[in-house]
Amino acid sequence: METDEVFEQAVQRHDAQVAALGLPLWVGSEPTFTDRLAQTPAWLHAALGDDKEPRARALAATLSRLLPGALLLRSVGRLYPGEKAPRWNLGLLRRRDGEPLWNGPPDPLLATAPLAAGPPDIAAFAHALADAFARQPWATACTEAAEAEDGAGGASAWTVTTRCDAAAEPLRFAVRAHTDPSRADTGTDAATPASIATAADDAAAAAAEGEPGAQTRPAAARPACAAIDLPEITRVDTLLAVLPCVAHAARACGLGALVIAGATPPVDATLELTTVTPDPAVIEINSAPSRTCAEFFWRSQQVYAAAAAHGLSPYRLYFNGQVADSGGAGQITFGGPTPEASPFVTHLQLLPRLVRFFNRHPALSYLFAHDFVGGSGQSVRADERGTGAFDDLVLALALLERETVTEPELLWKSLASFLCDAVGNSHRAEINIEKLWNPHLAGRGRLGLVEFRGLRMQHTPQRATAIACLLRAVIAMLATRPYALPLIDWGRELHDRFALPFYLQADLDTVLAELDAAGLGLEAPIQAVLRHDAFRFLGQVDLPFGTLELWRGLEFWPLVGDAASPEQSGSSRFVDASTTRIEIRWRPPSTGTVGTPDADHWQDWAITVDGVTLPLRPERDNRGDLKVFGVRYASFAPHSGLHPVLGSQAPLTLTLGHADHDVQYAVTLHEWRPDGEAYPGLPADLLEAGERRAGRMTVAAKNRPMQAPTEESGTEARPASPGLTAYSLDRRYR
Repeated sequence: METDEVFEQAVQRHDAQVAALGLPLWVGSEPTFTDRLAQTPAWLHAALGDDKEPRARALAATLSRLLPGALLLRSVGRLYPGEKAPRWNLGLLRRRDGEPLWNGPPDPLLATAPLAAGPPDIAAFAHALADAFARQPWATACTEAAEAEDGAGGASAWTVTTRCDAAAEPLRFAVRAHTDPSRADTGTDAATPASIATAADDAAAAAAEGEPGAQTRPAAARPACAAIDLPEITRVDTLLAVLPCVAHAARACGLGALVIAGATPPVDATLELTTVTPDPAVIEINSAPSRTCAEFFWRSQQVYAAAAAHGLSPYRLYFNGQVADSGGAGQITFGGPTPEASPFVTHLQLLPRLVRFFNRHPALSYLFAHDFVGGSGQSVRADERGTGAFDDLVLALALLERETVTEPELLWKSLASFLCDAVGNSHRAEINIEKLWNPHLAGRGRLGLVEFRGLRMQHTPQRATAIACLLRAVIAMLATRPYALPLIDWGRELHDRFALPFYLQADLDTVLAELDAAGLGLEAPIQAVLRHDAFRFLGQVDLPFGTLELWRGLEFWPLVGDAASPEQSGSSRFVDASTTRIEIRWRPPSTGTVGTPDADHWQDWAITVDGVTLPLRPERDNRGDLKVFGVRYASFAPHSGLHPVLGSQAPLTLTLGHADHDVQYAVTLHEWRPDGEAYPGLPADLLEAGERRAGRMTVAAKNRPMQAPTEESGTEARPASPGLTAYSLDRRYR
């Protein structure tokens, strides 16, 4: 892998290419992190509970110090169906130029000195705030509301009402006492910003080596402090006028800390907001959008470092060495500095072109994807909903080409019914346009945004940035060049051929070549990161006559039950994940054995599974000639699945034989340790996980001749037994 400096220089040159097109193309992300060692509900499937909130508060405190000038907010989060109260939401509001936004008392999570004993004087703070507003001069009133509800010494709550704009509704600020049960001293709250950055860098380096980061210490109660609940403020200039008044009032009262809560503040091209929120199994960081990919890289480095400093990981490791997503994926969103300046709004032909391009390049859908892909998944492609929906999508695109589309709302109405899953949920589409120009989603619906949801949480900020560069280059190309190639009806080939990593990597090469031809090519350091796919690599066996590589392919797990039933409509759904697909790559032997009799006949060796000779497909990559094929099988028997009579078919055994040799080799891939013993614990790091995957492969030589193959190999082979397709053998039929 390339050094950060070389990589960053390549990213900067990508930014220069896009800037030369005059295209303001901003990029945001939603990285998600988990405690990969925890086995508690909040880190496995639940959104709330356990130590998730104090860990998030500690993370937000660290991130605040890594993002200069940030103001820590505790805004009201989203209320999800079935939940009784809105989720907590920690925000970091800052100026994009890095200048300080806030000069008042810090949030207690950031306080470096002990808070004063006893309850704060809420009445004095409320009157000081009213006086600060009145000096603007704004019409202001200050009234005592009620006794504080959190039991903070019986302090009263006050309401300060002001009208800073005669044409607008008055703003009502609730001033109250707040007792915070969380501490910020998780090893960081008494430290300087420089030491925080060093600690975060050290934690990030440890995380890169697979070592768990610092663990959050138990929370303890803190003394009461003052709090203010912001009302709904719609304009940035209003917010920028209000905040100095609040800071002045707090300083005038000698407050040592202040919690700023309430409604989420507005943002624009000069003011940004990053939030830390809970989601099932993870903590999600909604990163503020970046103007360039170089800025995106810097921002991602801070986020990953802050997470690592508190023992939070962008991936999970299973006992057998398999690498999984964090549990929350890693979506990337594109738009502009304002909704009206979004390229998807200023270039209305862009979205239809993007739909065509993604259809023709499944690598963009699957190569960087999380595990739950396909028509039942969390990021459904527009062509995964059946023949009828595909035909109507073809028609919709043709009609859009025929019309002169002048309004983004017409674009949204034309494509929203196709960019969704089988039951119409646009949040489960790989190209999500619910925030593009949606007239039915008040406030959040018309932001000019397009979100790409088919992305796993990437292991490093380099990998996340490389994918952002790839997608940004594709968008820039399609916004400035015609693209009217027809949709491809892939049929079964979509989930057969493109379930194999080899063909996805080959398709990525085609995409990169198209970008080169358009003058938007990505340089070698970025391409190297994109091609790094080690977590899918299971291991290899080096034999005198050839090398056998095994890779983990994709599976498109089906729903168990009715997709429209209530139990399938929540944040998670019940699927049958028991089917595994393995990709076989058969290569010539290593260079040290080239020229030997066995090495020269590597193509004559056959691979059989359950007595079926696999029709290996001759291919070529940057290492030379090879053969490729896939095998599917039931790797375990689920408690409840689609095929209750089908038990586990693990382990998978591949038999290598040659018509002229009396020795055959059985290569077996086990799901667990071959000796059946328990692992000592979860893998310590990615390196140990790779060793465990490789250790699941065993080789045995048998002095027994194998019968000559009865089925012809080659690219033109057709199914000769149940479950055999042009690209894979499904053992479940055997």
